[in-house]
Amino acid sequence: MIFTRTNKLLIAASLVLGLSGCTAMTAQNPASELTPVNAAAMEGADRLMLFGADVVAYITQNAYVQGKSEFSSTYQDVDFHFASAEHKALFDAEPTKYIPQYGGYCANGIMFGIPWGGNASDFKVVNGKTYIFGGTVSQAAFELELDKNIALSDEYWNNEIKGNNSFIQRAKRMVIRVPHYKTGEEQAAEVKAAGKLGT
Repeated sequence: MIFTRTNKLLIAASLVLGLSGCTAMTAQNPASELTPVNAAAMEGADRLMLFGADVVAYITQNAYVQGKSEFSSTYQDVDFHFASAEHKALFDAEPTKYIPQYGGYCANGIMFGIPWGGNASDFKVVNGKTYIFGGTVSQAAFELELDKNIALSDEYWNNEIKGNNSFIQRAKRMVIRVPHYKTGEEQAAEVKAAGKLGT
């Protein structure tokens, strides 16, 4: 059998639909305006955003800080942990100010239409908005053309990803690549050539 792009997409979609009851799919796709999100079922929470990272600390401290279950809130069917009662109160007063862009997925992946990955400790705050990344190379590649890449990510998020199932979107864009797609190796080479990779 010849596997065309269409066949691969159909196979991937079938696998995704077959896994529709799995915990990860449920955690990442709440029935709310926040879908999809980089969340997991853990620590007694059905959808814990960014593995419990304190999303307020990104903005107030420009730092990754792990939250605690004793300081928690639920917003739009997604659970959040905070490092302090003060951070919980700030979030509760203005949740959308603190929620990372693109549902907490790697901004570099969103630039390619792929909601995937995102480490709570790899982030950048730009104009009061938090962007999460899947690692230092991913972040450095995104920062090579920061304004252009934010615009691309905004476009894919708003026009294609937001409100849709993360697994189906991921499967689609892993088969049908965006015109400007670059592999991890290609991006790493660009980062190295620009002298932007640390030790």
